[in-house]
Amino acid sequence: MNLKRVEFEAKSLQEAEKLAVEQLKLQIDKIKLTVLKEKKGLLGFGTSTFYEATPNVNLATEGKVYLENILKTMDIKTRMEVRTMNEGTELYYHIESDENALLIGREGRSLLALQFMLRNYLNLFVDDHLIVSLDIGNYHENRKKQLEILATKTAKEVAQTKIAVKLDPMNAFDRRIIHTKLSEWRDVITESEGEGEQRALVIKPKR
Repeated sequence: MNLKRVEFEAKSLQEAEKLAVEQLKLQIDKIKLTVLKEKKGLLGFGTSTFYEATPNVNLATEGKVYLENILKTMDIKTRMEVRTMNEGTELYYHIESDENALLIGREGRSLLALQFMLRNYLNLFVDDHLIVSLDIGNYHENRKKQLEILATKTAKEVAQTKIAVKLDPMNAFDRRIIHTKLSEWRDVITESEGEGEQRALVIKPKR
């Protein structure tokens, strides 16, 4: 995973720090400045320095601290597991607490909101897209199994009857699970219909 990297010329360390903050859009305590070379002016006047600035963070730890700070404001004690996968391109966070239901929310909405915030925050530090997954009390894992069973059962029905079936409205995460599960089926196709919270998945016979 490539951290963001910028190069620039500055006449002083103070100016370099200001430019680094502006270009990386990070606080200075999360930035590493490296001197690349110095350019001396005529008779020693007008000297400037070329710098490289990169985030000075461990992404997995940074995400853990970010979540802990949010949960601390909610006065919720948690146990957290962090895993780095696929050569650092994917981070997985798993939380357990006595308030799992509150953190997950109705239909997983609070969990998805937390995951969205965490993903956006960590992607501030990288040039490439970082895959960030958050699960609480194995909600996503259990939900995935339930949706895959629903997808298989409905697809078999559609393949036999040749009649399309519209599922209940789902969030994008749930729809993606069913899309993926049925993507290689020969007899059916999946399409999303509707807008906003009413967006739903339709499983249709393939013609």
